[in-house]
Amino acid sequence: MLNPGDVVVVDFPGARGIKTRPAVVLSTNLYHTHRPDVIVGLITTNIASATAPTDYLIKDWAAAGLHQPSAYRSYLVTLDDGSLPSIGHLSDRDWQEVQNRLKLALAVP
Repeated sequence: MLNPGDVVVVDFPGARGIKTRPAVVLSTNLYHTHRPDVIVGLITTNIASATAPTDYLIKDWAAAGLHQPSAYRSYLVTLDDGSLPSIGHLSDRDWQEVQNRLKLALAVP
């Protein structure tokens, strides 16, 4: 089962078509227990463009299984779980910052 903060590789639908890329699992274990899908947020290596208040430059990117400096962007999609390959997990500090960016991006307390 996937856990919040896991870094997975997905076919991510975007504005310019589908691209295989890393993403971070945002949905909870409770959600996964009752749903066949997973909510993920985009991870990009284009860190120069990750300048919005809802973006976050991942500090411990290598420990998370990423191959180069990367950023989280609050670009969310829901995908079929379909046993997405996990390549790592965000560090506690990176996961906390991603959650902070989600609070800025979504109308939830």
